Amino acid sequence: MASHGPAPVSIRIEYVNERMPAMKKKLTITVDEVVYDGLHRVVGRRHISRFMTELARPHVVEDSLEDGYRAMAADEEHEREALEWVENLVSDVAGDP
Repeated sequence: MASHGPAPVSIRIEYVNERMPAMKKKLTITVDEVVYDGLHRVVGRRHISRFMTELARPHVVEDSLEDGYRAMAADEEHEREALEWVENLVSDVAGDP
């Protein structure tokens, strides 16, 4: 019987919800052996779950841009620093001919 490339291997991924760090889900996926070897070689054995989560997050989680802006605006210290930075930038540019 003809071979169709390397046999797939399974990887267990633990999902960690960043908003609720104690919440984890286990997931088993099947990937080609070369992908499996590459993940171990490039990402590292103990970092695959985080890598896969960060890779998938923008494609499967809908974070509200408006909620993000609200959270940034609520951070008064950050807002003060940003305002100071902008004011210094404007004064730097105003002095240029």
